[in-house]
Amino acid sequence: MPTRRELANAVRFLAIDAVEKAKSGHPGAPLGMADMAEALWRNVLRHNPSNPQWPDRDRFVLSNGHASAMLYALLHLTGYELSLDDIRNFRQLGSRTPGHPEYRVTPGVETTSGPLGQGIASAVGMAVAERLLAAQFNRSGHEIVNHRTYVFLGDGCMMEGISHEACSLAGTLKLGRLIALYDANGISIDGQIDGWFDEDVAARFRAYGWHVVDAVDGHDAAALDAALAAAVAEEERPSLIVCRTKIGFGSPKVDSAKSHGSPLGTAEIEATRTALGWTEPPFAIPQEIKAAWDARKAGDALEKDWDARFALYAQAYPELATAFQRRMRGELTEDWQQKLQEYILSASEKKENIATRVASQRVLEVLVPALPELIGGAADLSGSVGTATSASRTIAPDTWEGNYLSYGVREFAMGAMMNGIALHGGFIPYAGTFLIFSDYAKNAIRLSALMELRVIWILTHDSIGVGEDGPTHQPVEQVAALRLTPGVRVWRPCDTIEAAVAWACALEDSAHPSCFSLSRQNLPFMERTPEQVAAIARGAYILRDCAGTPELIFLATGSEVSLAVAAAQTLEAEGCRVRVVSMPCAERFDAQEASYKEEVLPSGVRARVAVEAAAEDWWRKYVGLDGVVVGMHTYGDSAPAAALQDKFGFTVTNVLAQARKLLV
Repeated sequence: MPTRRELANAVRFLAIDAVEKAKSGHPGAPLGMADMAEALWRNVLRHNPSNPQWPDRDRFVLSNGHASAMLYALLHLTGYELSLDDIRNFRQLGSRTPGHPEYRVTPGVETTSGPLGQGIASAVGMAVAERLLAAQFNRSGHEIVNHRTYVFLGDGCMMEGISHEACSLAGTLKLGRLIALYDANGISIDGQIDGWFDEDVAARFRAYGWHVVDAVDGHDAAALDAALAAAVAEEERPSLIVCRTKIGFGSPKVDSAKSHGSPLGTAEIEATRTALGWTEPPFAIPQEIKAAWDARKAGDALEKDWDARFALYAQAYPELATAFQRRMRGELTEDWQQKLQEYILSASEKKENIATRVASQRVLEVLVPALPELIGGAADLSGSVGTATSASRTIAPDTWEGNYLSYGVREFAMGAMMNGIALHGGFIPYAGTFLIFSDYAKNAIRLSALMELRVIWILTHDSIGVGEDGPTHQPVEQVAALRLTPGVRVWRPCDTIEAAVAWACALEDSAHPSCFSLSRQNLPFMERTPEQVAAIARGAYILRDCAGTPELIFLATGSEVSLAVAAAQTLEAEGCRVRVVSMPCAERFDAQEASYKEEVLPSGVRARVAVEAAAEDWWRKYVGLDGVVVGMHTYGDSAPAAALQDKFGFTVTNVLAQARKLLV
């Protein structure tokens, strides 16, 4: 039987051989964390390589994702569908072993960890989902949700502010099934970290309310086993295991930043082989070590046992079992669309002039009772952004009853946690903050898009209409930045009906995050035919038209649609043929067939005016160089909203003046 060190060395050498062949990567962390990985993956982690999507598997997150070569070695050795050829193809075009772990690319990778710190924050979200799902579905004698979330993270993750945000909340929520192993090697790219990071991390986490196992020798298998056993036994608090390790363990570059982000080199790898007693050539693993690592038989047995227990659960609680399976498949209830359509008909009759943030909340009043998988929240702005409903109950960490999270003032952590909740399965997360603060969460939104997650953002106070709070709180470039992020669907509805359709599209779209840009101020209701209501889902549609070919087209979104309509009415009275196009979601419109886009925006009509209280340049793709954009090209100001709209030209008078320039 191979020794524990030999088993860990298999991980080490697969990793550093992959980095060396690619002439790119990070060998230091895999060398340093291999003993940690062996202790967790061989003795503690409950998973099934034959079925990476088994619902009750433990989740593993590599927050310091630059150590990806170690993760790929673990996945290959334990029996996931990742071959030695995949390992050899590390960091190459089209490979299943990219430079950082990517969800949907590599079997067994639970999240795209990306920039440092987001992995631990997403893991907090996964742990939230586990605890909440267990509370909703487990019954006495029937524990169908019973797993843990494990995280590896390093010094860089600990420095990032998002780790403070997320881990503070994890302690408050008493996430006892979250276990983090901290690779405390004291080295980052610039060298020894004590010149810029000398805090007592263990004390910090104790202050958060975590259970801390400090000063564990990260290269001692028995010490790691004991630390993991203590963490697993702690059910009331999340656990941090502080593992003292040596970056580049066993190599001539041990304890040096030189081992962090560059291949070791041929001579150094040979020296490492000698130092660690590894005699195999590159990418070769002895058969007895392969057999000791292979987790497929044990994983199949774990899943088979769970299947049998779930069958008994289904007999005792058939409705719950059906709901659990539906939610883990990501499918929605059968009647939610009908209830939403009934709301749209009612709203069409009421014709209310309300803020779109209020319109969104009214839609949620219908959706939250209809879709138990919705888990809402806000970054300390529930009343302002309209994310809480009469059916929302704030989650209590002592009981885990509820469907709403108070994230506190933690926008970035909120975004990464929502990603983790969506990745875990069983929930559709939505949460809100002011649009201006989306900058704080931008990278988490970007990872949502990269991973194709159904995560929904309610972003309110979306223009200079915020008024007196001033330019620090008045978004200008944020909508354009979100629209420029591949895979994000940005909705800027103009009234109650467009807000309802935006929600419907966001829920039906399981492959994209959605961001709603919503107004603080009341907006007028727009009259529509049923055909126009149906066309909203296409992203842009003709809201108001003329007889014959238009001479001029107005394009607008959100709070500026009413300006375009008013200007069009004046020009029509003067005998001009004018069309108004509402474009609540440009990304949906861009995905339509060419014939529909030509129908809405005929190429022969070059006189076009776009109106939106946001950055101007983005609109050039629709109005061209010959058109006009009534938008923002500076920051706002502190004043009542009406005064700001007048100052920056968001008036019917100015929109008309700009349009008439094109009609001369």
